[in-house]
Amino acid sequence: MLVTHQFHPLFGRQLPCVGKRSNLQGDRLLLQTSDGAIWPLPPQWTDLVSIDPEVVVSNGRALLLVSNLMELASMVEHLCGRLAARPRAECKGNYAANVKEIMPHEGLE
Repeated sequence: MLVTHQFHPLFGRQLPCVGKRSNLQGDRLLLQTSDGAIWPLPPQWTDLVSIDPEVVVSNGRALLLVSNLMELASMVEHLCGRLAARPRAECKGNYAANVKEIMPHEGLE
């Protein structure tokens, strides 16, 4: 397996795949280096999966993919909806108005 993720320390190395596992983040290939260490890598970081066309077109300059931005927008929209649905009683009071009532400045008005 060739490691194709350009920021991974094993980038460009051809390593044997000794296994495969799945966890909460998805599938991982278990690649073994010459010192016997096992490195779990997503298949997308190897030549097993073709490179994302957005990565190719951006030539590595794009910080986020369109799919990442869409997921972020969805999360912000969800959070804004939760804040708008909050009852007013949970919001902080108007502290500036309260301070003015407690400590009026004589002669400034």
